Amino acid sequence: MKHGKKYKAVLAKIDRAKRYPLNQAVKLVRENKIAKFDESVEVSVRLGVDPKQADQIVRGTVLLPHGTGKKIRVLVLAKGEKIKEAETAGAEFAGADEFVEKISGGWMDFDAIVATPDMMGSVGKLGKVLGPRGLMPNPKAGTVTFDVAKAVKDLKAGKIEYRVDKAGVIGAAIGKVSFAENQILENAQSFLATIVRAKPSAARGTYLKSATLSSTMGPGVKLDPNEILTLGKSA
Repeated sequence: MKHGKKYKAVLAKIDRAKRYPLNQAVKLVRENKIAKFDESVEVSVRLGVDPKQADQIVRGTVLLPHGTGKKIRVLVLAKGEKIKEAETAGAEFAGADEFVEKISGGWMDFDAIVATPDMMGSVGKLGKVLGPRGLMPNPKAGTVTFDVAKAVKDLKAGKIEYRVDKAGVIGAAIGKVSFAENQILENAQSFLATIVRAKPSAARGTYLKSATLSSTMGPGVKLDPNEILTLGKSA
């Protein structure tokens, strides 16, 4: 991949052999944004797990203290009074089978789905559409529940879902470069501490192999793994 002058100028400010403390990495990423748009701040973590083994899959949710900076459009699939509850909580869309049919027809104007358990028979038919996009409601993520108000409010407040991929990597957007340094730092600390605490008991060897912080268009800044492990123990 060819990079422009701005990228190369930022890259020259980063010591590629160094593992930076998180606060320094945040400062570097925030001060050296490249794009004209408000880039996301992203964390990527490589874990020493075998995702092919069911007992080594790392997945879960974390509520970022300062949100993601992204407006989340929430669809709630529910019936009866739960539809009104969802709308009152701030859901952009709420309904039952009519929305299942819309999704089957190609409609995807939403970022997250919450479904009540009694709707999962219908929602299950959408697995091939929603699954690859990471949009399938899941009880472990808190998106299959009768408490739709809480689920909607958590998503709006910055609750994100994470899951290790086939290569043993977890990546997530944890804010925007326009955030204050302390906001990015606290979001990153919360996310990384959660990943450390999620270590499967079946995992052997080095659990946290590497971690980087970057903006959408910028180079990655390698993080100090010892500091990250400490975060997990103190959280």
